[in-house]
Amino acid sequence: MRGLAVLLAVFSTSSALYFHIAETERKCFIEEIPDETMVTGNYKVQLYDPNTKGYGDYPNIGMHVEVKDPEEKVILSKLYTSEGKFTFTSHTPGEHVICLYSNSTAWFSGAQLRVHLDIQAGEHAQDYQQIAAKDKLNELQLRIRQLLDQVDQITKEQNYQRYREERFRATSESTNQRVLWWSIGQTLVLLLTGAWQMRHLKGFFEAKKLV
Repeated sequence: MRGLAVLLAVFSTSSALYFHIAETERKCFIEEIPDETMVTGNYKVQLYDPNTKGYGDYPNIGMHVEVKDPEEKVILSKLYTSEGKFTFTSHTPGEHVICLYSNSTAWFSGAQLRVHLDIQAGEHAQDYQQIAAKDKLNELQLRIRQLLDQVDQITKEQNYQRYREERFRATSESTNQRVLWWSIGQTLVLLLTGAWQMRHLKGFFEAKKLV
């Protein structure tokens, strides 16, 4: 796939950045996300204008967003406009791959695009003003809702860290077992090689009547 670039990012509740891509280029991010965690991404695409030597808005450019879970199952694949927001919820803990690429096919002679991206997860992905208006919550009730969501997110992150530790322990035990069997195999090979050499030398000396 042309122009594939993968950026590894340790999971955080919020990360904002911008990057440059060509029209046909695909850029991916790897986010470590606990299970049952809502993730939102706000983005804006701008096109480079050689006349002004700057980046400006161009509504005809669309942005395709694709998200795969740790099992490489596509959980989101959708074409958006040049500016918008995408949302998905993780169901499997681990590394999620978020890929973005424009829907153009070198319409602008391979022009460069600037993509502003702000990824938020957990309680940071919630629009509490909208929740308050929808559920008719007062300021105290809204604050309690926020605190409950924060506690829930902390619990999910702790569970995810335990999951990572268990996975690392299983990998370490498997590696140690393989190293042990490899050492045993090497020892057997050395013993067999030594025995063969001794037998060969004995036969050689007997043939030369040295023993």
